[in-house]
Amino acid sequence: MDFDVVTLSRIQFALTTIFHFLFPPLSIGLAAIMVIMESIYVKTKDPLYEKMSKFWVKVFAANFSVGVATGIVLEFEFGTNWATYSRYVGDIFGSPLAAEGIFAFFLESGFLAILLFGWDKVKPGTHLFSTIMVSLGSIFSAFWIVVANSWMQTPAGFHIVGEGLNARAEIVDFWAVVFNPSSMIRFFHTVTASFIVGGFFVMSISAYYILKNKHLIFAKKSFLIALIFSFIASIAQLIQGDLHSKNVAEYQPAKLAAYEGLYKTTEHAPLFIFGYPDSKTQETYGIKIPGMLSLLIYAEASKTVKGLDQFKPDERPPVWISFQMYHLMIVFGTYFILITMIALFLYWRKKLFSNRFILKIFVVSVLFPYIACEAGWIATEVGRQPWIVYGLLKTSDAVSKAISSGAVLSSIIMFSVIYILLFFVWLYVMDKKIKGGPEDTERVELLSAAGEEYFKDEKGD
Repeated sequence: MDFDVVTLSRIQFALTTIFHFLFPPLSIGLAAIMVIMESIYVKTKDPLYEKMSKFWVKVFAANFSVGVATGIVLEFEFGTNWATYSRYVGDIFGSPLAAEGIFAFFLESGFLAILLFGWDKVKPGTHLFSTIMVSLGSIFSAFWIVVANSWMQTPAGFHIVGEGLNARAEIVDFWAVVFNPSSMIRFFHTVTASFIVGGFFVMSISAYYILKNKHLIFAKKSFLIALIFSFIASIAQLIQGDLHSKNVAEYQPAKLAAYEGLYKTTEHAPLFIFGYPDSKTQETYGIKIPGMLSLLIYAEASKTVKGLDQFKPDERPPVWISFQMYHLMIVFGTYFILITMIALFLYWRKKLFSNRFILKIFVVSVLFPYIACEAGWIATEVGRQPWIVYGLLKTSDAVSKAISSGAVLSSIIMFSVIYILLFFVWLYVMDKKIKGGPEDTERVELLSAAGEEYFKDEKGD
């Protein structure tokens, strides 16, 4: 099968982005949980929470290093594969990327050394401050990256200068670029998703320790902190997801139509629970709730929702993959709420940590937030097609003119080999740190206030 340069360049960017995006969400979510754990330690002076903080910092460091390495590649691809795009909107797109390096990455990396090596060299309050700064740095980094991507979704604050091949976009209002119509809702949506990744990661490892009867008090306290954190984030994500859908309906109606498999403009537009969009018949088949999409978007079930028939055929996004990825994200979002509610109920009944079935579920559930994040990004990016900058520049016009399909294919193979090797190295390092566990927890658990509380509880909850 022959692929053109545009298709191969899209595949390359998709593969490198999907791989890179395995790491930043965990860094953001785990850093926020580390702030909570270390804050408890500074307030209570309980040595168990100190050990807890130290252990999760080690895991964070292993993940952070790979995330930085894989992210650098993406910026070079804008110059190698997407030179026309970079020339046309580089003045705008480059600004938030530069801000990310100056204001976010330097903040994060500047305090990282204190976070990793300053435990016995600075006061606990100072170390907590460095943990907070690293956490804020990871969030600020996400902010500027999301701003850059959101401008591509809902461009604002610019004008076009020049004509023909010399035309390019220039900023006329920097803050309009930063706070474009979708940036803030997409930022909170992304960060909250990262919190869920971090929470389920901690719960998975903690559940593994409990099932293995190792580091019990450490694991149970870690699990409880992550459980409450994840439940709050999952509820918040439900609210933000609704707001995000309304934003898409207003500014990217073709994308919403693809998300919902809505080929025809419809009154009482249905919401599909599961379905199969058929591009040949221009129909979507599946389980649906009549009028629910209109109700969710416009608060009125009789309202009309635009279908793909309102857009030119060459300006419609691919429907099948947009629909399936969007609904996969929603399915897992619902799962996160339900499973954390069940776990909280079992904890309240003092049956959570003795229920091996639910603990096994949490061990494997670490995969689901990753799948949800990747599915959400795929839906977002595919749903924007055929535009690389929505309504302004098509993807087919943005590719570099000087590269060949053979060169791009070779780089895809090279990146795939390197990333597969890097992924197995990451798995090996993480596995070694997780199986090694926290240091000296048995003695610390006996001395800690959390340990005394544990031994008073006959059920061990």
